Amino acid sequence: MLNFNQNTLKLQLYSDKLASSLSILCVIHCLFVPSFIILSSGFLSFSIDNEAIHKSLLIIGVPVSLYALISGYRHHLKSLLLIIGVVGLLILVSAVTVTTYYPSEFFEKFLTLVGSSLVVYSHFKNHQVCKTIDCSCHYD
Repeated sequence: MLNFNQNTLKLQLYSDKLASSLSILCVIHCLFVPSFIILSSGFLSFSIDNEAIHKSLLIIGVPVSLYALISGYRHHLKSLLLIIGVVGLLILVSAVTVTTYYPSEFFEKFLTLVGSSLVVYSHFKNHQVCKTIDCSCHYD
């Protein structure tokens, strides 16, 4: 195990939690916003730009997630978690980029769900590995 200071380890822990939360938010947006728009169409006169929301979540989520995954790898040396997380991020990015050329709402939702699931799983396991080796980043 490499030597990391306390602040770096806590930042890695918080970035794992933030990245997982952003991935879950992406899934919630993907699954429930269409229903919300349909239910509130009589009350709201504005349109929510889904592509802007997707891109915003990616612009925030990808760097945070990469930081957490790379920090976790440097601390725990578990390359499989890094690979799973990066594959999940690539799938999430492709959900936004590929669907502009292949417009299918089902395909976009499918890619989003698979990518988000992989990202959340990798961050969850990253957190578990840290707790298993009892590193000090989990104690305030």
